[in-house]
Amino acid sequence: MQNCVRVELAKAQKIKQELIEGEALDHKYNVLQEEKYIYFPVTEKYQGKTVKKEVKPRTRKLSAQPFKEVLKEILNEEELEQAKTAYEVVGTIAIMEVPDVLEDKAKQIGEALLKSNPLLKTVVKKSSKHDGVYRTQKMTVLAGDNTKVAMYKENNCNITLDVEQVYFSARLSTERKRISEQVKKDEDILVMFSGAAPYPCILSKNTKAKEIIGIEINPKGHEYGLQNIKQNKNTNVKLFCGDVRSIAPQLHKTFDRIIMPLPKTAEEYLDITLPLAKKGCTIHMYAFYHEDEFKRATAEIDKYCKQQEREYKILKIVKCGQHAPRTYRICVDFEVLN
Repeated sequence: MQNCVRVELAKAQKIKQELIEGEALDHKYNVLQEEKYIYFPVTEKYQGKTVKKEVKPRTRKLSAQPFKEVLKEILNEEELEQAKTAYEVVGTIAIMEVPDVLEDKAKQIGEALLKSNPLLKTVVKKSSKHDGVYRTQKMTVLAGDNTKVAMYKENNCNITLDVEQVYFSARLSTERKRISEQVKKDEDILVMFSGAAPYPCILSKNTKAKEIIGIEINPKGHEYGLQNIKQNKNTNVKLFCGDVRSIAPQLHKTFDRIIMPLPKTAEEYLDITLPLAKKGCTIHMYAFYHEDEFKRATAEIDKYCKQQEREYKILKIVKCGQHAPRTYRICVDFEVLN
């Protein structure tokens, strides 16, 4: 019997990443799945609550070592201080940043990450920031399989996408679950900026929504979205490719729930969002703000609602991840009252 952390399936990807980064996942044993839960075997470094489970030892030998320990083999003390050990995992692809001063050792750092985490098959590094209309970023394969296409599992869905060509964040898995739990039977839902369709797929698979419409301007994102709704058998999802400003008004439809997962400039689309909202519609608007400036998001909502004479009520502001020191991705949930 081994010490394990019990995690809901919807939170498994996020918790696994946290365990790996904290060097607390015990790679000597297989992960166990029972009904709605995943059990991760953990090492003595894990300080939280555990349960005893009978898990099978891995049948193949693994050279797993803590990432920081492996880095010590290739970096000196000064370089170790500059190295970034945090990374995001999408399927079996790890996405990491390598400081310019360590560029000559980038491939070695990628190999070190593969060595430290046997669940990974590919390591890529960010070669640019999210940029352009499509919010994508260039990436370079450092180690492992030469691919940027990830197959990712979340909330009972399989999501396929190219991490370089499509904007996507695995760290929003808990947020997508949070919203799906709010959806009522027979809701009509609009997902703006739908990307490879993670929100439409997950809402379709886990709720009793009537119809879910997604709009995505990136042709590659739309292409993967069509592939994903097909492989997940989402029969109540329709996806449109194009500018949301052009397509949304042409739908001639209003919605019970509208999701706006475009963090940088979502507020700028409230002018076309509000006319699409039924009375009682819940809108989920995402943004990046310093923790002292969250009121700027609600001020934007207030401005546009007043312009269109729509009454509203702020339901909650949820932190969905840290972007920089004291700066967060937030979701403002608000209800349109008239």
